[in-house]
Amino acid sequence: MSGQKTIRVVVCGDEGVGKSSLITSLVKETYVPNIQKVLPPIYIPNDYSSNQYTSNGMLVIDTSPDDLEILQNEIRNADVLWLVYSDHFTYERISLYWMVMLRSMGVNLPIVLCSNKSDLQEKNEETATGIINDEFVTLVNEFKEIESAIRCSAKNNYNVSQCFYLCQRAVIYPLSPLFDSHHNELKPSLVEALKRIFFLCDKDQDGHLNNQELLTLQKTCFGKYLDINELESIKTSFSTTDGLDDEGFVNLNKTYIENGRHETVWGILRAFHYTDSLSLDPEFLYPKLDVPLGSSVELSPVGYRFLVDLFILFDKDNDGGLNEIELLNLFKPTPGIPKVWEESNFPQTTVKNEQNYITLQGWLAQWSMSTLLDYKVTLEYLAYLGFETKSNKPKKTPSNNNNNNNNSVAITDPIDPTTFVSHNTIEALKVTKPRRTRKTNGKTYRTNVINRTVFNCFVVGSPGCGKTSLLDTFLQRPYNEVYIPTLQPRIAVNSVEVKGGKQHYLILEELGQLEPAVLANHSRLNQCDVLCLVYDSSNPESFQYLIDLHTNYPQINECPIVFVALKADLDKQQQRSIIQPEIYTKNLQLNSPLHVSCNWPSSVLEFFLQIAEAAQNPSKYTPNIRDELVSQDDLDNFKYFVVVASTLGVVSLITAWAWKSGSRN
Repeated sequence: MSGQKTIRVVVCGDEGVGKSSLITSLVKETYVPNIQKVLPPIYIPNDYSSNQYTSNGMLVIDTSPDDLEILQNEIRNADVLWLVYSDHFTYERISLYWMVMLRSMGVNLPIVLCSNKSDLQEKNEETATGIINDEFVTLVNEFKEIESAIRCSAKNNYNVSQCFYLCQRAVIYPLSPLFDSHHNELKPSLVEALKRIFFLCDKDQDGHLNNQELLTLQKTCFGKYLDINELESIKTSFSTTDGLDDEGFVNLNKTYIENGRHETVWGILRAFHYTDSLSLDPEFLYPKLDVPLGSSVELSPVGYRFLVDLFILFDKDNDGGLNEIELLNLFKPTPGIPKVWEESNFPQTTVKNEQNYITLQGWLAQWSMSTLLDYKVTLEYLAYLGFETKSNKPKKTPSNNNNNNNNSVAITDPIDPTTFVSHNTIEALKVTKPRRTRKTNGKTYRTNVINRTVFNCFVVGSPGCGKTSLLDTFLQRPYNEVYIPTLQPRIAVNSVEVKGGKQHYLILEELGQLEPAVLANHSRLNQCDVLCLVYDSSNPESFQYLIDLHTNYPQINECPIVFVALKADLDKQQQRSIIQPEIYTKNLQLNSPLHVSCNWPSSVLEFFLQIAEAAQNPSKYTPNIRDELVSQDDLDNFKYFVVVASTLGVVSLITAWAWKSGSRN
């Protein structure tokens, strides 16, 4: 329950069962004779119950069976029904009239069944209790809507507040999503949620919850320590020789429900952000992140640290790679490997080792790419994977002295559950400064980038020029001499160490048959940090493709561009184009094509460094801008010289005047 609404409790039942007296006894805490037939709605503020999940209190509504239209209207607007009977006749009417009417109305509300006027029951308390219990069992077994039943007395103010609490609990801690009363078993969605919670609490991933993990779970969910006697009872009843496994954890929660303690189960579920429908809260999965226009999103150091720890935890064989089983285990608490990963052919998109297992370098690169291209996927999966950060603020730790409960458990482990833990996935991300553009003589260019580490590069060129081999080399894959045309877009992501030892991530996208559509799409092109135009230096027909491309899509002039001549280990051919590559790039005021061969590792490294350089300093790689910038720099230098000279002249005149004035004196 969100806790942002007033709970509407509708009290209903036959005439004379004591509905109004129960409400009065609840509010006044004493019996009041001679009250009106139907009370007006009574609001009970939240202070009455002090429950953390209710924010606007409860509204108790009295009804009369005489006005059926008003009664049914109130029932339709209710959150819970307080259904009252007081004798055998009104008891029989529960199944013969009231439950039939409720079902015919199509409502499915939790019902708290109340046997009122217990002060008039048999003198023999044990006999009366047995009769009442038999009555309750019969109705509860027949009607799943009845969540709880209790006997009370408005005259003696007996169990009235407990009735009210049960109504409140039926809304705040609903039983129906948790338990199938007909089959006496937990709902599958609850079992799935509990197993996910167990998985996240099993910090060492040994398949069992040890004492420390159980205590941390208790502290996380209820803000207090677990009683040592209860801890020992749990271990005795539900643990195996190695500790509490997931089946034992599920059975433990089933026992809580069967014993009427389903608020304990809800306390666990809500601590892990589950809603009443047992799905994760959308606000938890997709927290609001303000991303200004032109900004990008990257992982923060905290986010990278979490992903590194996750990789190490699930690399069970310590071989430096995640195999298929380890990946499946890692993604257990999630819907599975992200769809966007599968659509881009993961794990072929990133770095793998000789056994085809994804490495830590590839793991971090993949997440860096996901965050840049769609940060909401990263937020969602960080939530599923149990992202958390711990503060360094010291907290008081209970000690076993005479002033403390001797049954409390003292925590001395460094992973102290008293440490403040945040599950705010926003902390795992950082928003970069917006991309800025400038104009000079009507030409637009991007300004330099100083706070980004992940960049997107489109690799464009004629079919067969070597784009695929370039991406394979980027991922440290062996050269494949068999030519396979790229039809669908392909992505490769890896890190590169730039000047100063900093790690940057480059995303190389080969566009395939979507190349014309992407280059014509302004918003898609705006996602590109560097446009890499490649041609086959050994094929004389290859460069003309880039000239035609540049003519057909003039909008690419606003992107930083790097020209690359691939297959440089083969004989260089004169290009059969209207202009040769070196002259063409010179006319565009760009660097000459970089000659690269996948068989020359040093040339490939230089290519990656130049891509990173172009992404950080786009003005140097934007067509037809360099001369304009030089002219602007000369003009700025001239203005600076004029200002300095003028300032020095004024200072000289003032000094001379002051010297002459001093001489006269």
